[in-house]
Amino acid sequence: MNLFPQNVKFLSTERFIQGGSSSGNFENFNLALHVNDKLEDVIANRSILNNHYNLPSNPVWINQTHSSICVNASKVKSIVEADASFTSKPGVVCGVLTADCLPVFISKKDGSKVGVAHAGWRGLITGVIESLLESLECEGDDLVVHLGPAISMNSFEVGEEIKALYLSKNDKFYRSFSFNKNKHYLDLYDAARIVLEGFNVKSIYGGDRCTLGESKHFFSYRRDGVNSGRMAHLIWIKSI
Repeated sequence: MNLFPQNVKFLSTERFIQGGSSSGNFENFNLALHVNDKLEDVIANRSILNNHYNLPSNPVWINQTHSSICVNASKVKSIVEADASFTSKPGVVCGVLTADCLPVFISKKDGSKVGVAHAGWRGLITGVIESLLESLECEGDDLVVHLGPAISMNSFEVGEEIKALYLSKNDKFYRSFSFNKNKHYLDLYDAARIVLEGFNVKSIYGGDRCTLGESKHFFSYRRDGVNSGRMAHLIWIKSI
């Protein structure tokens, strides 16, 4: 469901596309340079990305480190360390890469500001969504959010220490965990909703895919290990 403003475009790629260049575990549309894929294949895939989706400019890629850093993509001149970016300038494409972590797309309802965050379990607990929300500088009920494809609760086993860490930050995170056969499972989608609801964000959509379970559609680090490719998640304001 896309309830974003008409002047805002966002997308999540999948692991396959016609003409994709990558092979092996990266087959065929890996878009990340930091994995063990061939450089020339990733460069070719990024060219396909631009052309296939008719992007207004090259995405502003960031060096993701599971931090809470959010940057203004309009001012980025070279790759910087961050896990979220935003813009109010039409034609600037904000982007993150994932392979199980949660991409969080956010737009003002009037389409004047947009952003995207890379929110894995570390980013969620360190506050990357909060950083993006604060950067957008508007009330929560003036925002619309889409939760892109991530690993689902049924597939995301975590240690008891991760649950304890979450509960030490906010006891509301209790509802984001399940316990089955002596194992703890984390619902990234629900944890993100808790953060967003804390900022009075009411328009939240998406959160119904599983990157690990849907192998025909998505890369998954949990499933494929260090040789997993990455999907891109992009958002921008259309130029008039």
